Amino acid sequence: MTETGTLTTTVRASAAPPALSGLGLFTVLLGAALPLIDFFIVNVALPTIGHDLRASESVLELVVAGYGLAYAVLLVLGGRLGDLFGRRRFFLAGMAAFGLTSLACGLAPSAWTLVAARVAQGAAAAAMLPQVLATIQAATAGPRRAKAMGLYGATAGLSMVAGQILGGVLVAADIAGSGWRAVFLVNVPVVLLGLVLAARAVPETRSRNPEPVDAPGTVLLAVALLALLAPLTEGRAAGWPLWTWLSLALFPVAATAFYLVERRADRQGRTPLVPPSLFELTSLRRALIMIVPFGIGFSGFMFVIAVALQQGEGLGPVPAGLALAPLAAVFFVTSLCGPRLIVRYGTRVVTAGGILQGIGIALIALAAWRSWPALGVWHMLPGAAVAGAGQALQLPVLIRIVLSDVPAARAGVGSGVMATTQQASFAIGVATLGTLFLSLTPAHGMRDALVTTLLVQLAGIALTIALSLRLPRTIT
Repeated sequence: MTETGTLTTTVRASAAPPALSGLGLFTVLLGAALPLIDFFIVNVALPTIGHDLRASESVLELVVAGYGLAYAVLLVLGGRLGDLFGRRRFFLAGMAAFGLTSLACGLAPSAWTLVAARVAQGAAAAAMLPQVLATIQAATAGPRRAKAMGLYGATAGLSMVAGQILGGVLVAADIAGSGWRAVFLVNVPVVLLGLVLAARAVPETRSRNPEPVDAPGTVLLAVALLALLAPLTEGRAAGWPLWTWLSLALFPVAATAFYLVERRADRQGRTPLVPPSLFELTSLRRALIMIVPFGIGFSGFMFVIAVALQQGEGLGPVPAGLALAPLAAVFFVTSLCGPRLIVRYGTRVVTAGGILQGIGIALIALAAWRSWPALGVWHMLPGAAVAGAGQALQLPVLIRIVLSDVPAARAGVGSGVMATTQQASFAIGVATLGTLFLSLTPAHGMRDALVTTLLVQLAGIALTIALSLRLPRTIT
């Protein structure tokens, strides 16, 4: 029996759900874009937030980290709850909560109020995002699913880059004197539109046989993720005090305890939060492993480039954001070609994408070496365009591979695991590559620090290329 068959036999087949219409797909993709944009949109607004709210660097770190931590820790639970109680229901509830918490962020009177609102916003995002991939997985099939997954990947990648560009534009525009508040308030009308569309066009899907929430697994997963991500996101600003090292030491203990508890629940016939049998799927396991270095490199690059262009080059938020516009444009166009390329070449396009991304990052490093301190959009354009094409041939395909063999009844769990892996990788990327860059800058100057960090990223890209050779050649 195949690995897919082994896993599928543990889940009763569910009734065929209503098909996801074009309008429904647009609506869930809109829901997918919001949390990803908000993870990056705040980066360029932090200096203005710090000035207006008189916030210290450590509090500003919490504005970013509070959202990211709540988002990552609750993603798997959000996916599981959607499986149990209805993905459309949780999508609507999560989107409504995201709109309300965005309003709270935009109206926050103090820095600590903003931190609290950002934590709540991250929790709302965790309720909404897993339902997107789960709905696509459960309500589409065949070529239509392949197209929908390709569009999801395009939306995800474009949202990450567009968030940083949009943040700069909104802060600079200072709409009605709103300043940085516009980066949060802009979500409100988008959410209202999304709620109207979702109520009309998104079908309800859920697991046919609901199981109670796995409380021990949920607590242990939360502890493990917090132990890993809290010191990585806060350690640099806090100066790496003792608690950060103790927390990192706790991570493997909590992760091991989580695995043992989940394996025991699986063997006893109960439904764990993350069934270990899910990782018996070769496609899911190998694609998840590859997402880690990809996510680390992607988020680390976005952070380092933003700091280098604004603090090193003295560019404003808009020019700094526009320097990434070629990457975003080429990413979007290339990702739309992904489904056709997969049909013809299989997962070899992922390997080709890694090679292109490596060439693009090398070109950006060369431009920085030659042009500093005059590095701008025209110097970065060739490298950014090539890197964008390479990333577009990887991320959408990897997302599709992760969920390709996951049964529809466990689509929420699968999408939650994928999103959690991606989010954790983002946090690790900012912590590792960002810390490397900021540590090298005082002694070696920003140009050399930037080039060195990009060369380290190239080593990560080489790893993704090597891992891509072990991916299944075809995708179901």
